[in-house]
Amino acid sequence: MTDVSGASADVLHTLYHSDQGGHEQVVLCQDRASGLRAVIAIHSTALGPALGGTRFYPYATEAEAVADALNLARGMSYKNAMAGLDHGGGKAVIIGDPERVKTEELLLAYGRFVASLGGRYVTACDVGTYVADMDVVARECRWTTGRSPERGGAGDSSVLTAFGVYQGMRAAAQHLWGDPSLRDRTVGVAGVGKVGRHLVDHLLAEGARIVITDVREDAVRRITDAHPAVRAVADTDALIRTEGLDIYAPCALGGALNDDSVPVLTAKVVCGAANNQLAHPGVEKDLADRGILYAPDYVVNAGGVIQVADELRGFDFERCKAKAARIHDTALAIFARAKEDGIPPAAAADRIAEQRMAEARGRG
Repeated sequence: MTDVSGASADVLHTLYHSDQGGHEQVVLCQDRASGLRAVIAIHSTALGPALGGTRFYPYATEAEAVADALNLARGMSYKNAMAGLDHGGGKAVIIGDPERVKTEELLLAYGRFVASLGGRYVTACDVGTYVADMDVVARECRWTTGRSPERGGAGDSSVLTAFGVYQGMRAAAQHLWGDPSLRDRTVGVAGVGKVGRHLVDHLLAEGARIVITDVREDAVRRITDAHPAVRAVADTDALIRTEGLDIYAPCALGGALNDDSVPVLTAKVVCGAANNQLAHPGVEKDLADRGILYAPDYVVNAGGVIQVADELRGFDFERCKAKAARIHDTALAIFARAKEDGIPPAAAADRIAEQRMAEARGRG
């Protein structure tokens, strides 16, 4: 079901010709009073209500926003399935620069749109939205998670997201080098914001050597001032070309693994927090052909969604951390399945997730 009233020709083309097909519902949201323009995409509810964050980003066009929502929603179906959650996949995007157009009125209007779906979609934080924003949305919508502890929520989900990525790195090290320890491994982290900075803490605690970059100079300085041993480079291109890099961790926006970056990547492992790291189908094979082990993004970055899902039943941090720690075993199982089937790890993860969703549909 797709509400397309008032949609432009480009948006309609994106909806009906997207290679991300199979979505159950796409809603185009507009509230003139607040200036809200948003897209809510529900990919699947086979395993339960769709769960996924709200991205606030200055998309160049509505069609670009729709395409991103479709892609992200599909990814959430696979992420939630691999995390063992009883949730399907959904995602919302709000169009605009959050630094300029985000207001309480706009967030309340957005909450009303989410509420109108009657619980088919549960929202949370993503790029450009924060715990305080979810507290506002929750005033209009009870299907909101990622709220502050003061409002009955679990707070910042980036802590467990970083922990899960760290567990994925340990699994990759075990599979590739026969030892999960990251001591003396050189790890390049692209993006040291909400998740990346917590990941750096885990790596430092284990004795890894760390190289970082971020488009925001203040984010880099916050790390290097606190940890002088951490080295910073100018940009991502310099990071991926760093000699002696063992692990590359993309922790910013998607598309980091593409036709330009993969051929020059020096690392033997890619394991990061960013969503949709593979720029297009086929990149996973390019990585495998170069002998680079790819830890599927939606598997290793699931710590955050594990946390926000748990919030719906009454948050318990230790319970969530224990579940996020199992990302290590899940990643090892994916690597083993990939080797057994002779396919890249991304394809192996997809097969496992699709099997779980298919079994759920069969039971339904």
